[in-house]
Amino acid sequence: MIELPIPGAYVLESPVWEDDRGYFREWFKWGDLDAVGVAFPIQQANLSMSKRNVVRGLHYSLAPEGQAKLVTCAYGELDDVLVDVRVGSPTYGLVEVVHLSASEERSVLLPAGLAHGFCVTSEVGALTYLLSSPFNADMELEINPFDKVLNVPWPLSDEAIVSPKDEKAPTMMERLWSGKLPPFRAALS
Repeated sequence: MIELPIPGAYVLESPVWEDDRGYFREWFKWGDLDAVGVAFPIQQANLSMSKRNVVRGLHYSLAPEGQAKLVTCAYGELDDVLVDVRVGSPTYGLVEVVHLSASEERSVLLPAGLAHGFCVTSEVGALTYLLSSPFNADMELEINPFDKVLNVPWPLSDEAIVSPKDEKAPTMMERLWSGKLPPFRAALS
């Protein structure tokens, strides 16, 4: 596990075993997270399939129990985006981009309170992710992925393909002003 600059966020690396049939990769192992003190009770698993230049996000949850995510690329390639939107965090507003490929050994762990998005860079890409709390429509929010203050470096080769909901989403500042960003909760020692 490799710590990212955002507190609680990690890149997880695991070996890829290839042979003439293809490859095998173990992308989640509870013991690896437990060894560094990360509790991650899996409550839901999702799969998203998208074509090149699709931008999904930036999404986050205000669920009272929080919602951590463990994401990996199951097919193709994509750039995964994490944004620290936790009010009071020492890295509030920081954007991290991690390239993920189905044939490489990387996954990303996002702690509760981060906004998440991704952009597919191959013809087709699939992102699969585990959630620590189930989807709750009333608690799920979004920030405009093209917020000029965040300035996410989306790896677009053509015009972005974005849902109307994401395209019309408020900026991070608008979410802050409306009181709709999660608080930062520092880890207890």
